[in-house]
Amino acid sequence: MTASAHSIEPYRIHIPDGDIADLKARLARTRWIDDLPGTGWERGVPASYLKEIAVYWGEKFDWRAQEAAIDAHPQFSTVVDGQHLHFLHVRSSAPTATPLLLLHGWPGSVADFLDLIGPLTEPDAGAQAFHLVIPSLPGHGFSGPLTEPGWNDGRVAGALDELMTRLGYDGYGVHGGDHGAFIAPRLGRVAPDRVIGVHVNALVTFPSGDPADMAALTAAERQRLDGMRRFQDDGSAYMALQGSRPNTIAQSLADSPAGQLAWIVEKYAEWTDRSHELPESAIDLDRILATVSIHWFTATARSVANFYYERFHDTAMFAPQPKSTVPTGVAVFRDGDYAIRRFAERAHTVTHWSEFYSGGHFPALEVPDLLLGDIRAFFGSL
Repeated sequence: MTASAHSIEPYRIHIPDGDIADLKARLARTRWIDDLPGTGWERGVPASYLKEIAVYWGEKFDWRAQEAAIDAHPQFSTVVDGQHLHFLHVRSSAPTATPLLLLHGWPGSVADFLDLIGPLTEPDAGAQAFHLVIPSLPGHGFSGPLTEPGWNDGRVAGALDELMTRLGYDGYGVHGGDHGAFIAPRLGRVAPDRVIGVHVNALVTFPSGDPADMAALTAAERQRLDGMRRFQDDGSAYMALQGSRPNTIAQSLADSPAGQLAWIVEKYAEWTDRSHELPESAIDLDRILATVSIHWFTATARSVANFYYERFHDTAMFAPQPKSTVPTGVAVFRDGDYAIRRFAERAHTVTHWSEFYSGGHFPALEVPDLLLGDIRAFFGSL
């Protein structure tokens, strides 16, 4: 359902049976490519692997179970700045609970945080509790599709702050990764008097250009910087395409569930902890397919790709800005995380920094206990 302007309405997910049947039929009719002999993941998702996952998606995956797992939590919708916005709002029974906004990235959805909801809202005795607000980002999942251009990070941040106002929260914390690691700090700049702290993983930090900074890098930091260069040279084509020609790739993804699956599962393969050979060894396969299914059922390929276009064409995005005064906590996980503290401190007031020797780009799905502990440690220190 869609909420009227400024109202907040209950929301429940129920994908029509016909849409599920259509997905299964499309997967069964996929025209598959062949693998080039002697090649593997270095050229993208192997067709043999993708076919196996697609067969599971079409024949064994239980969407209704994943749908029920999300619907087990209170959900709502509202209209902010002309855009429909879907969110989970799970309040703690603890009278001293801290309001906390959890922001997913790409590929991602509200399903990313399901394993954190119980421990954060109703923790063990003595642990900090939180009231959770978990939105589908504008244009993503059940908040999509976008109805107009112009939804850059600043506008998204303003809409999310308005959401927290409507929910009655005068002060709140924010956690985010990937897109969320851009938007969470932006919220701190949009509402510095309301955001009590910003916690991020997958924070992007850029070299300062100061020779003294470069000379002072530790071996681990140099390795991280090299990893970022490799990503830019050999792993960022998806970002360049979505950021420059979103409609072109979106049409392919909107018409082919196998194409949508390949586009997303490649990132789960490349960005998870590299000690795992396959993405489903790092993250439960049904949870991966839940997010792929959300992208498919909500027909948000254009809106999702547009998120990158708006960021790349936002003149304010990378313009020099004053250092944020909001306390910031940064969690750096071993694989797919390139943040370097001395660079981060030029833009953020970093009061908490953790480095972990496991996990990757999706800690809420890969190592939820580590992320949970770091969120508690950061907000407990404020």
